[in-house]
Amino acid sequence: MRNATLMTVLGACALLAACGKGGETGKTAEAPVAAPSSDAALPEPTAEEKKALLASLPAPYNTGDLENGKAKFAMCRSCHTIVQGGANLTGPNLYGIFGRKAGSVADYKYSDAVKAAGFTWDAEHLDKWLAQPRDFLPGTKMTFAGLKAEKDRVDLIAFLKVETGYKAP
Repeated sequence: MRNATLMTVLGACALLAACGKGGETGKTAEAPVAAPSSDAALPEPTAEEKKALLASLPAPYNTGDLENGKAKFAMCRSCHTIVQGGANLTGPNLYGIFGRKAGSVADYKYSDAVKAAGFTWDAEHLDKWLAQPRDFLPGTKMTFAGLKAEKDRVDLIAFLKVETGYKAP
């Protein structure tokens, strides 16, 4: 019985492989590549691409430690996602945060303080927010107490720039 199943699987594989053959022997037909839609997730950047993006950031973020930034983001992960199209959790998805108006993720219910903030997220605003969210924007519903060490905030911001689709202006 196992041999019959194995033969069936191997036969199916051979048929599938034959479907990809073009008119010439040994040539594989290439399927057209569809252009990604605006909602399609971008491929994950390689380690080299992340390194190049980090180096292109303005000081002091270009010297950020991505591993430390990733470790610091672990504190944020219970409330935020950072992938394109990721879900809002207790906090909004942070993909594309840089250059986005505060309080503007359409399907997230912000506090009145964030909705009325009137600024666009950049490294300077995020640094102040991460240092002391409740002092920076009184009335926020964010419960995070803050990240006191400047180096940790630099590393976290560098990590977020590399991981959230940041494009240099």
